[in-house]
Parts: sequence; C-alpha cells; structure tokens
Amino acid sequence: MRAFVFPGQGSQKIGMGAELAEASAAAREVFEEVDEALGQKLFQIMKDGPEDVLTLTENAQPAIMANAIAVLRVLEKEGGISLADKAGFVAGHSLGEYTALCAAGAFSLSDTARLLKLRGQSMQAAVPVGIGAMCALLGADIERATALAQAAAEGDVCTVANDNDPTQVVLSGHKAAIDRAVALVKDHGIKRGVLLPVSAPFHCPLMQPAADAMAEAFEKTPPGPLRVALFANVTASVVTDPADVKRLLVEQVTGRVRWRESAIAMKAAGVEHFVELGGKVLTPMITRSAGDVAVTSVITMADIENILKEL
Repeated sequence: MRAFVFPGQGSQKIGMGAELAEASAAAREVFEEVDEALGQKLFQIMKDGPEDVLTLTENAQPAIMANAIAVLRVLEKEGGISLADKAGFVAGHSLGEYTALCAAGAFSLSDTARLLKLRGQSMQAAVPVGIGAMCALLGADIERATALAQAAAEGDVCTVANDNDPTQVVLSGHKAAIDRAVALVKDHGIKRGVLLPVSAPFHCPLMQPAADAMAEAFEKTPPGPLRVALFANVTASVVTDPADVKRLLVEQVTGRVRWRESAIAMKAAGVEHFVELGGKVLTPMITRSAGDVAVTSVITMADIENILKEL
C-alpha cells in the first residue's frame, strides 16, 4: 500500500514551481488559480522572491501547498493516474495537512489557498513578534523533550509542538521559556537546541486566537467528503468524517504535530511506500520513524517521470 504525504512550512525556496510551470500546462493552471483565489501574484514571489516576502507565513503556507498540488496535477492530468486509485492514505505535516485534504478532494484548490492565507495571517497575529519562539531539539526523543519543556516552563508556555522523528522534536511557547530550554539541553541528555527562524510560536496554546479564527472560517468553508482517508496530525490516526476533519484542523493550530507516530501508524496500517509530493523534508523523518519502508520524493518533471514508472 502507498501513502502520499505533503510537506510543511520551511520547505519553501525561491524558484519553487518554476520548472514545473514551464514544462506543464496543468502546473501553470494550479498557480494561476491560486493567484486568482488570493488576489495576489504569489507565483511571481515563488519564482523570483524576494525571499523575506516568500518566507512570510501568510505567503509560505499557500505557496508550499500550490507547489505540491501542481506536482499532483501533473501526475494526474499528464500521467493519467488518479490519487484515489494509487493511495491508501494521505497525510501532511502541519499546513501540509491542508494540502493532503485538497489532494483528497475535501477542499477545492481555491478554498485551500484562501484558508491557508487566513491561517498564516491569524497565526502571525496571534502573538506579538518577540513574545513567542520555537526551538528544534536535535538528538532528542519525545520523553527527554517533554521533560525539558516542563523544566523550562517556569510558569510560561513551553510545550512539544512537533514530534518529528526519534531524533528531532520541536518546542514552542514563550520566548523566555524557549531560551531556557535551549540553555538546559545538555542537562537532559539532548545533543543540541537550535532556535528556529520563525515569526510565531506555532502549535502551542498561545495560538488559540488563530484556532478561533480557523473555527469561524470552517463554518463558512467546511471540508467535504474525502476520496482518500487522512492520517490526522493531532491524533496520528485515520479520519474520514468531514465533521471530524473540521474539529481536528482547529485542534491542530494549538496541538502537537504527531508526525513520528503518524509514520509508524501508517506503516502498521500496511503502508510500504511513502511518496512525498513537492518536497523532501518528510522523507528522512519517515525513514527514521518507520524504519524499513520505501520513500520517494517527487519535485521535478524528472521525478514525476520516474514515479510514473512505479505507480
């Protein structure tokens, strides 16, 4: 069985999608539709920058989604495959969960772009710049990371945001607490703590205003039926009911991304081959988490031609 997975924030880079758009009308249509939905020239920013504008959360989130869906559309329209026929499950890391739901037909492309623009804006607005922070713990398992977060909190918010794989966990919360966590890593047997260049403390209780904004948005734009079952970030388990999808997407804004557990659970559910569309960030995490599985990253036209021989 195969799972298609979709990357999260941090996988954006200048030039993303340019080669695809040049080679494929199907890819160009995706970028044009997203531009039209957002009322901005996002694809131009993706192609040419400037980098600081692309990195803005409200631009990076729809851009990463558009790039991944463009790869999928080329596979489907020019490769003649159907995701529903080739995938047992879909999953995505944080914003990638929206991409996965778009791929599975729960949201239209235009709605997904608008929801991610709002999500990015709401997350940025939830906490004033400088109040929150995030750090990556390298050489940390979930038990050590949790103990460190509790020790560093001292009354502030300091929680596990992303359980990425057995060697990498991300903490999120008040900046003072995150600084304390980085200073305390050696005491907890953790190799390194690295402050992340993010503009807000994602996936922690400080994001509650953004969760409220998304709950309101889903009342107007609820998810529809899924053609392929989703492994949800906050539960690391299968979800197919649109009402559950809606609830879990709201919880995801303040909740933990259980990516390590999701990879293990997908393997246990019979997934032998993971295909990452639009990035190569998740591939090493999956290998470290799920062990003996096949993983393929599909970004370029050459990647698409290669994967079509396997599908």
